[in-house]
Amino acid sequence: MIDLSPPGILALLLAAFFLIGAAGNAIGPGPVRADYARWGFPSWFRHVTAALELATALLLVLIEQRLFGIALGGAVMAGALLTLIQHQEFRHAIAPAVVIALLLALWVMT
Repeated sequence: MIDLSPPGILALLLAAFFLIGAAGNAIGPGPVRADYARWGFPSWFRHVTAALELATALLLVLIEQRLFGIALGGAVMAGALLTLIQHQEFRHAIAPAVVIALLLALWVMT
């Protein structure tokens, strides 16, 4: 059964975000590969990120596991945010900061 309460809808939207991110990292088009190289990560690290994002998406849609999804997603986004800040890519840092804020809102609502 799909949870259509406000927290359920927010969880679904966040899960979709993480699912799209997982697909992008797993497929790894040229710009994604270039980003990871520019940030100094090994080529295989985008697959780790994809797996963590996929796990986050799955955990967010399972009501009983949602808090684990919030925590995992927050950790993934914190890593992205710190990486972008370290490399002075401040405009790109907005998206992970917003996702962290939405995860915190979901946590409060849960």
